[in-house]
Amino acid sequence: MKKSVLITGVLGGIGKELAIAFKEAGFYVYGLDIKQSDSCDADTFIQFDLNRFADGGDYYKEWKDFFLRKINSLNVLINNAAVQRLGNVRTLELDDWKETLNVNLTGPLLLTQLFLPLLEKEAGSVINIGSIHQQLTKPNFVCYATSKSALIGLTKAMAVDLQGKVRVNAISPAAIETDMLRAGFNNDESALDELRKIHPVQRIGYPKDVAKMALFLASENSGFIHGANLSLDGGISSVLKDL
Repeated sequence: MKKSVLITGVLGGIGKELAIAFKEAGFYVYGLDIKQSDSCDADTFIQFDLNRFADGGDYYKEWKDFFLRKINSLNVLINNAAVQRLGNVRTLELDDWKETLNVNLTGPLLLTQLFLPLLEKEAGSVINIGSIHQQLTKPNFVCYATSKSALIGLTKAMAVDLQGKVRVNAISPAAIETDMLRAGFNNDESALDELRKIHPVQRIGYPKDVAKMALFLASENSGFIHGANLSLDGGISSVLKDL
């Protein structure tokens, strides 16, 4: 039987490459995203609001029933969807805080709970896409950094809970060439060039880098990796930059 993977945030830069990589590896791909698209790389695309799902209520119940009817086998769950709402301690809005935790943290937990029986049946794998912001952050990233730090904690806690049943790991990328990253730099190429230079590999990451690591974590070759947070940062976490 063909293996299957479910990827959230499948229309984003990383999500798109995840879908392509897993399809090329022979997986049937379910792709979820809040946006609509007629050109998704998933085999089955589902427009889905993870924020509303994480709020519970009728929306949660309706979609829980839908997924249980729609998907009857699953080998890999990739919690990739994320929102990045900027704001410092003084200015951040409560709605931004709630949405960030819903999408980046609560959503991955609820989806793991929902699909756990299917994943256990296949001795499957959960892969959470974290961020370098769980370790190193900068001003105005209070919501995002907190959510990604908690996601790594969730990864480790779930790994301990699910020992011997489902492997759970995380990937924490640094700067990846995506629309989200470019928007954060206002598409300023000179600023992006500076960002490339401070990475010891002299470039920023590509979505394909994340996809390749996710494929490895989902494979039998990584069977002893469990509860890990793999850094994908081009060496930048080793840099001490002098003034």
